Amino acid sequence: MVSPSPSGLIGSTPSSLESDSARDRMPLVRSLMKIGWNLLPPLTFVAIVGGWALLVKAFKIPAYLLPAPGPVFQRLVTDAGLLWSNSLVTLTEIVLGFGLTLVTAIPLGLLIALSPVARQILYPPIMLLQLVPKIAVAPLFLVWLGFGIESKVLLTVLMTFFPLLLASISGFQILDNRLLYLTRSMGASTWQTFRFLRVPAALPVIFSGIKASATIAATAAIVAEFVGANQGLGYVLLKGTSTMDLELTFAVLVVLTVIGIIINYVVEFSEWLMAPWQRDQSS
Repeated sequence: MVSPSPSGLIGSTPSSLESDSARDRMPLVRSLMKIGWNLLPPLTFVAIVGGWALLVKAFKIPAYLLPAPGPVFQRLVTDAGLLWSNSLVTLTEIVLGFGLTLVTAIPLGLLIALSPVARQILYPPIMLLQLVPKIAVAPLFLVWLGFGIESKVLLTVLMTFFPLLLASISGFQILDNRLLYLTRSMGASTWQTFRFLRVPAALPVIFSGIKASATIAATAAIVAEFVGANQGLGYVLLKGTSTMDLELTFAVLVVLTVIGIIINYVVEFSEWLMAPWQRDQSS
């Protein structure tokens, strides 16, 4: 006579139990993989700093050529007030210059993209202005506008304007004419076509231009401060190199890197908000 199987094991086999256990572990594995993926950027930064420290120690590089990470991060603490006040100056120049670029380059790109007359009239002088080396005309800004924030903002605008303009023109021209004919045949107005078709199609391209211009904006502000300034991170950077204070110089570079990372995340978050259909592609 065969004894009945325990109630908890009725209809179960070792292979089915193992598959159930594997399925139960899958959410935990996915969570751990997601955490590890998100930790890659900070771990990369830690690896770079560790390699920097090992390089200095292994080759006995003197501090006046390449300081170790420890003294550099120590200067971030001891000179926090100096770095903070000058960071606000540089960040103000970046925000004002890049903000002016956003409110001028994108509408102008739309105008040039949709109007052949505007393209013939406006694009050639803009291209000519782009071909002029910005560093060469930077001293003229000091003559015209002085050592104040205006000259730095203007140079930032000039250096960030053209990449965003080109991206805006390409973005607003990316639509296939057959889609425009289709929306017109369905009775869509010009505003509806612009809002629900042309703008969503252009946003990914425009944001690629915004990202490119945003990386240039910090460089432009620093270059403008190199030319002539009595405050800002560029001024502190020149002061550190002129006195051979490389620890302060590298501390400024660390602050500039942090500013660049913050600007990049702000742009990424803005794209995440304004182009939600891109989220699945980027995840």
